[in-house]
Amino acid sequence: MKRIILIYFLILSIAGCSSNKGGVQGLSDTHFCIPDSLESQVKFDTVRLKPVYNELKLLGAVTFDQDKVVRIYPLVSGLVTEVRVSLGAYVTRGEVLAVMRSSEMAAADNDLVSARSNLLVVQKNYDAASEMYKSGILSEKEFAASSTELEKAKSELNRANTVLAIYGSGSQSEYTIKAPISGYVVEKNVNSNMQIRSDNSSNLFTISDLKKVWVLANVYESDINSITVNEKVEVSTISYPGKKFFGKIDKIYNVLDPDTKTMKVQIQLDNSDYLLKPDMFAVAMVSQYTTDKTLAVPAKAVIFDRNQYWVLIYHDKCNIESRGLDIISSNSTDSYVRSGVRDGDVVIVNRQLLLYDALTQ
Repeated sequence: MKRIILIYFLILSIAGCSSNKGGVQGLSDTHFCIPDSLESQVKFDTVRLKPVYNELKLLGAVTFDQDKVVRIYPLVSGLVTEVRVSLGAYVTRGEVLAVMRSSEMAAADNDLVSARSNLLVVQKNYDAASEMYKSGILSEKEFAASSTELEKAKSELNRANTVLAIYGSGSQSEYTIKAPISGYVVEKNVNSNMQIRSDNSSNLFTISDLKKVWVLANVYESDINSITVNEKVEVSTISYPGKKFFGKIDKIYNVLDPDTKTMKVQIQLDNSDYLLKPDMFAVAMVSQYTTDKTLAVPAKAVIFDRNQYWVLIYHDKCNIESRGLDIISSNSTDSYVRSGVRDGDVVIVNRQLLLYDALTQ
């Protein structure tokens, strides 16, 4: 009886040593083999020492490049008779966006006509006064008064021309609203037959270049010390799954939103293909590398089960071992581990859930 008990404990001791070899905990089943039908689908990767890099995930939205955007406000009051562009349309500089009928435009046009007529009259009076002054008929004081009237008439004509130049080109009572830059109409707050006042605080149109856009992203208080200007950022959107847009942190707004307790950062992106649209939801990933190196397991190889992280170590098709991992941190590509694997271990990165279930049954 004593001999049987001794053999039993000896077997347990050997089993314990084999499962904890090198201080790595795991389970293996020498009776399990990968089926031939599944073997060609299984993929592998290797555990390696890698520099640790952290990923900081920021949520935000696409917005205009404020350095390339123009908001157009009415300079006169009047009735909108025609709107020639629609929201989202591309316009070139100088293109007519809308036409208004305005009494202010008519008054400015009348002022110009009056100023021109007045200048002609004053110019003739000045010419006559000049001849009379040369002949000694007119005194110097009277000639000086004629010169002053001529300067006033010229000044009035310049004022009338300046007013019309500010208002832009038009014909009599018509006021034309033109695009000051080339770009897309990203806001439109006007329709035909609308009454417009010159003191209206709302812009009629907004035009943006959109070749470059910004992403305004939120940074939580706990991450503020991790953000610096010029850090490279990888941006993704719901509209283009799998596509990445690359930019950098252009500006940090050093104030906190009192409601969300977050700080905004501005990320500049190239948008020459016009894929990104204002107000799109965006996820910005900031990768921060360190000089530290540690063992890295491919993130897609990691399995979570029974409140523990696991990975399948491949020795051969009939020798697969599941090992528990002590994970320090993870990013989108790797999980950095404190223990559980060794440098050079081959791990299964595809169909591992199916194999893990079969192995642990």
